[in-house]
Amino acid sequence: MADWMTWLVAAGVIVIFELFTGTFYLLMIGIGVACGGLAALAGLQAPGQTLVAAVVGVLATGLLWRSKYGRPERGDPARDPNVNMDIGQTVHVAEWLDGTARVMYRGAMWDVDLAPGTQPAPGQFTIREVRGSRLVVAA
Repeated sequence: MADWMTWLVAAGVIVIFELFTGTFYLLMIGIGVACGGLAALAGLQAPGQTLVAAVVGVLATGLLWRSKYGRPERGDPARDPNVNMDIGQTVHVAEWLDGTARVMYRGAMWDVDLAPGTQPAPGQFTIREVRGSRLVVAA
């Protein structure tokens, strides 16, 4: 098997492993290995092929790490509806007492706080945040 074919088969195997990890880092290494195959196809000797693969792989990985896809933002789980199923649900508040209330929600009594800028009036409110056993709601 020719050198360039070996490089491209290795790149394919790395890309297949990437499908199991869910990150893009192995894909960047696979791109570097594929570039090593292109260097072999261009006629470079083994040390040059390895150097091309290493440099391209490291540069691609570095560029990915610096991008927004390399380090996703970590949001506050208390406000993230993907983490907490209560965010976005509604509750009915019958009466407020100094900006707090008690409501029945999911079969239990919860303390409710108002989000900043919300007026304490009876009615339906949407849950914006969960702080321990307290619901933060807004109109």
